[in-house]
Amino acid sequence: MKKALISVSDKRGLEPFVRGLVRNGYDIYSTGGTLKTIESFGIKVNGVYELTGFDEIMDGRVKTLHPNIHGGILADRNNDTHMSELAGNHIETIDLVAVNLYPFKETVRQTDVTEADAVENIDIGGPAMLRAAAKNFKYVTTVVDPDDYGEVIQRIEEETMDVTYRHALMIKVFAHTNDYDQAIVNYFSRGEETLRYGENPHQSARLVRTTEKRNTILNADILHGKAMSYNNLRDADAALGLVKKFELPAAVAIKHMNPCGVGTGDCVSEAFENAYAADSQSIFGGIVAFNKTVDKETAEQLNRIFLEVIIAPSYDEAALNILTGKKNLRLLEVDMHEDMNAEEYVSVSGGYLVQSKDTGALKENDIKVMTEAKPSRSQMKAMALAWEVAKHVKSNAIVLANDRQTVGIGAGQMNRVGALKIAIERAIELGDHVVMASDGFFPMPDTVELAHAHGIKSIIQPGGSKRDQESIDFCDAHGMAMVVTGMRHFKH
Repeated sequence: MKKALISVSDKRGLEPFVRGLVRNGYDIYSTGGTLKTIESFGIKVNGVYELTGFDEIMDGRVKTLHPNIHGGILADRNNDTHMSELAGNHIETIDLVAVNLYPFKETVRQTDVTEADAVENIDIGGPAMLRAAAKNFKYVTTVVDPDDYGEVIQRIEEETMDVTYRHALMIKVFAHTNDYDQAIVNYFSRGEETLRYGENPHQSARLVRTTEKRNTILNADILHGKAMSYNNLRDADAALGLVKKFELPAAVAIKHMNPCGVGTGDCVSEAFENAYAADSQSIFGGIVAFNKTVDKETAEQLNRIFLEVIIAPSYDEAALNILTGKKNLRLLEVDMHEDMNAEEYVSVSGGYLVQSKDTGALKENDIKVMTEAKPSRSQMKAMALAWEVAKHVKSNAIVLANDRQTVGIGAGQMNRVGALKIAIERAIELGDHVVMASDGFFPMPDTVELAHAHGIKSIIQPGGSKRDQESIDFCDAHGMAMVVTGMRHFKH
């Protein structure tokens, strides 16, 4: 029978996974708490000591570090010498290894954690088994993520557990162990780095890493340029947070934590043209982020203006040759995967606040057209763009956009009419093909009245004011379309 070795801290989905393995002819071997959990399911499970001949020792610190375990995992099934040595030492092959590691990051995140607690949560045997199994992926299935349990069982049952899939699982393993090791490094070095200064030269500053994920600014690869400053990092993070939201090629220009120009297009160069045209003045000295590879044509456009930082998932060789000609220009390469479960932290005197990120998306089934006039397809596309950008603009926020770019942005004002006035003043165009997005509702119709006075015919806003009807009635009286989303996007 095939053998599966299972040792997991995260018990999610464990019972159906183990039952699926047993149903498909696997003998199950396990350790410590995992063994007890599987026994509680009423499933036959063997302790690893039945493979090693030794009980766990040193409070479980040593239990799987044994030739009978690692030989069974690492043996090359097509190597006669390997298989002969297994037989000569009475070692049997292990075909599947399902391991996730001691909860080191969860432990050190606790406010009262001690160094002794952290040390005890450094997994030794788990990474060793994972790396061994991943190295031998041609023959051994390695499962590190409970979310993969279902597909693993399905592939076993359908006999589609091929080397290509095991290769994909292998990559996950090494990414996971790399992330785990980096968390240990960060904790014991406290993940800190001193910056030249803070927001202003008279302020000291340092950065503290709380994650090792490659889709974050602090873990980006800096391909070129001088060290990032405090302000660079904050602006770059704002740019990354917005550009990840787009599926089409997109370019986002950020200045002082606010978008100054956002463009989309059929390619990155067109997207940048649109972002640049949206506010060619404010982009000077700013930060630009892309969600697709920067190519030669885009690099030539970027090279004509002064920028502090460029962010992208990758750069082609020609683009790098052009952009690295500027000594101080920082080029960051970042994984554009968006973590929908991420949290954000804001310091306040006496501590900090924690909240989930604003990942609320515009869903077609949730929006309601409140007026007699209906927005056109082009206006709806523009609304989607403006609404997404508004989420990333400091409140009170107004965003004017067409279906390919922002055309005017009003940020951080104490009243909404003031934000619209700024957006109109900065607008590169106005008219019925330009829509207005507001991050909050309209308690009075004055903002809508001002929009109408400048030719804006379509508005998207959260709704929910007791006086919504006044704005709706004004729109109906002047042939304007208004859509409400039922979701606000305040950003302080």
